[in-house]
Amino acid sequence: MKSTGCLMLTAALGLLLAPGYAVRHSDPPASRVIVQGVDLASAAAAVRAVGGEITHELGIIDAVAAELTAAEWRRLGAASGVRRVWTDGAAKVAGKPQPYSNYPALIGAERLHEEGTTGAGVTVAFVDTGTWDTGAIAKNTGKQPRVLEHYDAINDVVGGFNDDTVGHGTHVASVAVSSNATTAPKRYNGIAPDAELVVVKAFGPGGQGTYADVIRALDWVVANRAYYGIDVLNLSFSAPVKSYYWDDPINQAVMAAWQAGIVVVVSMGNGGPDPMTVSVPANVPYVVSVGAMSDAETPEDATDDFVAQFSAAGPTVEGFIKPDLVAPGGHMRGLMRNDHEVALEHPEFLVGANTFSMSGTSQAAAVVTGVVALMLQDQPGLTNDDVKCRLMASARPAADPVTDLLAYSIFQHGAGRVDAYAAAYATASGCVNGGLDVAKDLDGTEHYAGPARMDADGNFYLENIGYKWNGYYYDANGDPYVGGVPWIDGVPWIDGVPWIDGVPWIDGVPWIDTIDWTEGDPYPDGSPWVDGVPWVDGVPWVDGYNPPLTETSAINTWVEKEK
Repeated sequence: MKSTGCLMLTAALGLLLAPGYAVRHSDPPASRVIVQGVDLASAAAAVRAVGGEITHELGIIDAVAAELTAAEWRRLGAASGVRRVWTDGAAKVAGKPQPYSNYPALIGAERLHEEGTTGAGVTVAFVDTGTWDTGAIAKNTGKQPRVLEHYDAINDVVGGFNDDTVGHGTHVASVAVSSNATTAPKRYNGIAPDAELVVVKAFGPGGQGTYADVIRALDWVVANRAYYGIDVLNLSFSAPVKSYYWDDPINQAVMAAWQAGIVVVVSMGNGGPDPMTVSVPANVPYVVSVGAMSDAETPEDATDDFVAQFSAAGPTVEGFIKPDLVAPGGHMRGLMRNDHEVALEHPEFLVGANTFSMSGTSQAAAVVTGVVALMLQDQPGLTNDDVKCRLMASARPAADPVTDLLAYSIFQHGAGRVDAYAAAYATASGCVNGGLDVAKDLDGTEHYAGPARMDADGNFYLENIGYKWNGYYYDANGDPYVGGVPWIDGVPWIDGVPWIDGVPWIDGVPWIDTIDWTEGDPYPDGSPWVDGVPWVDGVPWVDGYNPPLTETSAINTWVEKEK
């Protein structure tokens, strides 16, 4: 049996009925919907007017979740003040354990711990399956309580304790912040062992949840950001891309969190290694999207490290380069009770009584979340754009040991592997999200495209930059710039990167309908992901994968074991 180590949102999110918008799909049989209005009151009034039952208020995107009969649904299409109606998808979580990896030392976090940088004074929120109330999560290195609040977004309850029955949330949180340590020498298991926590539960037994639960979780985080001092938000889940990034309701909520000043760190998803397997919400251009690499179970030897085959790759269909960087995500040891659902399914990967080992981009995102907490302890005034800039500018790319050229495309490992020590001392600023305006993106006045394009031969290139990928990049003179052979067995991760002074690919330009992607608009007739999106020579881009929008499907496949 195979598994992910990453939450899987099985979204059935077709954009359905909205006055002033094109009707893209017919009514699905489901009765759970998300209704977006010109404001929250209008959305709620429209649902009540047709006799529907409101289950969630989602003010972060001016929407409500509701249950409607087919007749109520049809009447809703004529209601004033309604902008969009989506079906509310299901969600689930699973994870496959793997052997241990010494990730705090691998990325330089251990050096920061030795200098006294442990994430103290920084608050991290996790939207997941809840957490186990064990000492290493509930208390910091001084054995003082550090969980500021629990919020159950499924039942809309603040306070108490939303115990994790699945294990995924506990494992992800422990990778980021566990205060457990060895005794001689003292080495912490978590990246930021003194960070404070806000635990938000949006996934229940069996790892099940809905889009509405996730959006209500994000709504609560943004609304309470100032009260709890939330600095960083970890989102270790993903859903299939079914629309432009700005049209997805989870993405809208995630962009609102970024607009509020929170550093949002998300997992790329485990649907790799093919191009354009990036998922929601990792396809949001603003956020920090993290792929997974592995140390091949030899943390002392960087020459055999590699990008995990399961790690999703870019670019996005709008042309943005993803991932932004990669982090350890193979055979990650973290906390999990032996009676958690994942541990019961895979008892062979328990390490001792309550420690578990698993792989996934969920764990990679947790590593970077911890790194952000370390950065913000020393420089609490950094903006989220500056944090992302310094993470990317200080990352360590993988280089071919013979040619010194990059061994992976930037669509596979972005700026390279995260370096916690270098990021904490970096001074770069203004090198990401150039030309993007999240306020305009959210109000619908302007949307954006990145620089990635694909030529008639199926080769990627970066528009207005001059680099072309076909095994290698070439500059304007036809000389190799950066590149290499994808998926080689092992490469060294080196200091220095050609784009360190600007990270040029992260900027965006206003989206227009005629952006050249594959001989024209990537969304024929304005209907994204209908009848498949051509990849090369008319072949659907993921082996013919083309589910109806009203069916559930998980982007995160079960991953084979990798070292």
